[in-house]
Amino acid sequence: MQDVTKIVLSIVPLLFAIILHEVSHGWVAEKLGDPTARMMGRITLNPISHIDPIGTILVPGILLLTGSHFLFGWAKPVPVNFGNLRGGRRDMALVAFSGPLSNFLLAVLSAIIFHLTFGGIAGSAGIFDRIIVPIHMMAQLSVLFNLVLMILNLLPIVPLDGGRIVVGLAPEHIAISMARMERYGMLIVLLLLASGMLSYIVNPFIIIFWRILM
Repeated sequence: MQDVTKIVLSIVPLLFAIILHEVSHGWVAEKLGDPTARMMGRITLNPISHIDPIGTILVPGILLLTGSHFLFGWAKPVPVNFGNLRGGRRDMALVAFSGPLSNFLLAVLSAIIFHLTFGGIAGSAGIFDRIIVPIHMMAQLSVLFNLVLMILNLLPIVPLDGGRIVVGLAPEHIAISMARMERYGMLIVLLLLASGMLSYIVNPFIIIFWRILM
């Protein structure tokens, strides 16, 4: 029963973390000159517009059901026409950075909610207990999910945001070499996940931010 409760309480913070990440890309791209995401109706918090059957449902679901200590997922990428960005590669880096930044800010907000509701748990009763305890638990899970998404997406692997940041800021010959690796990027990430190496790479950074916030 506890596992079912945890899965149910995980859905909202996980969806919100993934969707806000993608919306941030589209919103910043629009501010920098590219209206593609707005024109395609993707700058919205409506989950139907962002759900990817594999990345938003299947992968997180399998990880939750198998009791994995590492949980992540993704939504349908928000379309960005980098050719429309006024600042060229620099703006591409800003668009990429906006996703992890949104997750960091959401993690901070969730941590504040977690601490504000902590005192209410001990003294809550009845209907307050039914409200405060789930909010407290979702805030805790939200911090974790957002830290995972932030750190994972900052890995310097294209098409992850970290890879696009490097492509946007690195000298042109390095940027071209990295861009050519994009077709293999998600395969590399999935291989790292399957081998267990991904946890060893990102967990130390997650632990640092977790200790700071929690």
